[in-house]
Amino acid sequence: MFLTVVAVAATLASCRTLPLGPSQQPQQAGVSVVDGAPKEKPTELPNHEGSLKFLAFGDFGTGEPVQYDLAAQMAKLHERFKFELVILLGDNLYGSERPQDFAMKFEKPYKPLLDADVKFKAALGNHDAREMKNYKFFDMQGKLYYSFKAPKQSVRFYALETTYMTPEQLTWIGDELKNTTDDWKIPFFHHALYSSARAHGSTDALRKALEPLFIRYNVSAAFAGHDHTYERTKPQNGIVYFVVGSAGKIRAGDLDKRSPLTAKGFDTDLAFWAGEIEGDNLVFQAISRSGAVVDSGTIIRRKPAQTQPLLPPSPVPPWASHSPSPR
Repeated sequence: MFLTVVAVAATLASCRTLPLGPSQQPQQAGVSVVDGAPKEKPTELPNHEGSLKFLAFGDFGTGEPVQYDLAAQMAKLHERFKFELVILLGDNLYGSERPQDFAMKFEKPYKPLLDADVKFKAALGNHDAREMKNYKFFDMQGKLYYSFKAPKQSVRFYALETTYMTPEQLTWIGDELKNTTDDWKIPFFHHALYSSARAHGSTDALRKALEPLFIRYNVSAAFAGHDHTYERTKPQNGIVYFVVGSAGKIRAGDLDKRSPLTAKGFDTDLAFWAGEIEGDNLVFQAISRSGAVVDSGTIIRRKPAQTQPLLPPSPVPPWASHSPSPR
């Protein structure tokens, strides 16, 4: 077992940042994206009654002052933009995971949001113990991967466990995407299918397995962490990918500024993502620890008529998983 894990880790490490081939170059078909102008301070999103308002971020649970600083910006935003949901993109706690660690690294920094009854829904990362699926505030209901319908609008989220992408999980996500009829289908997970960061970069094996399903079943946007940066890709085969692994740690200067993938990147400070869905529109902002808006825009979702038939996804054998980082 140990040798298998080591071999798999070496295989995946070798394909983390492969150059893009012609078929993987940025595509503009599918969603429409309208970039927003840079702003020094967060402005009001549409903030309409009845819209779905939510945050996304990952790689956050350090317990360090900078994590608390960014959490304070989230609480400040909530005063005027009443988001009711947060999706967590993995590496939710770093280091030990004793009860006091959950308090210091999660419950205390986000106490204003928990007190306001904001719901957190987690995916797990390679630094997270699998037992974290039972932690009450992550609301995973004891499952490593699961889906849930948003409380407003026609939106469903799909939490994946990408450290160990088993054939069973791949079958499950294909069936879920196929059989749910929500307008917005939003997967979130830890390891990025597309990333311009040098530390980890794009995860080729996962992309080959998951992206055909995302295309076929009309995904418009997906979220990941793992790289400690913020990045929004140009549409890839009609889908916008966000990397928001920037809520507790940052790797300054890690983004490849020459990457053809990137629509917008930020790697000089912590940041989180905030968005609002109403009808076919997803309006979003990325907000830094200082409160500056470092990215903003509107995504207009893909419509079923725009999808094209594709080959089936590549199967993922039971051993094709990430080796967890030492804990």
